[in-house]
Amino acid sequence: MWLLSWLGCATAAPPEDPAARVDRIEKMYDDYRRLGFAKVPDIEPDQLSTLESPVLVDVRPPEERKVSMIPGAITKEEFEADPEKYRGHTIVPYCTIGARSGMYGKKLMNDGWEVRNLKGSILLWTYTGQPLEGPQGPTHEVHTYGRRWALVADGYHAVY
Repeated sequence: MWLLSWLGCATAAPPEDPAARVDRIEKMYDDYRRLGFAKVPDIEPDQLSTLESPVLVDVRPPEERKVSMIPGAITKEEFEADPEKYRGHTIVPYCTIGARSGMYGKKLMNDGWEVRNLKGSILLWTYTGQPLEGPQGPTHEVHTYGRRWALVADGYHAVY
């Protein structure tokens, strides 16, 4: 349990202050990155537009993606069904906070892909004011994997 606390994963309620939530996201992400995928370059959500034709890959399981996804993203399964279709593009995996996508990005890098992990993933995405899509269209719901990651921006609703 001490390791989870050290990683910022304690089950404490999310801070009320948005800046404190962003700080917690960034600290948790940095801790995960150091321990598992330090060599995978990352990119801030608001810097995605600097990449030419990035391919966003949502690595979360179906029950999380069913709540919402970043518009234009494909699933891990779609990517893996025809990876050569995306050769020459920068692959930008994401998940809830960036840990699972960082590990996936590490695998892709080892296989020769150009990768940037989405720093803070869908959680930091909510702080950019950019849209999310659910099965019925635009949404402000975000599957946050669990309570400790319920660090969405004001105006969004965390479900888990």
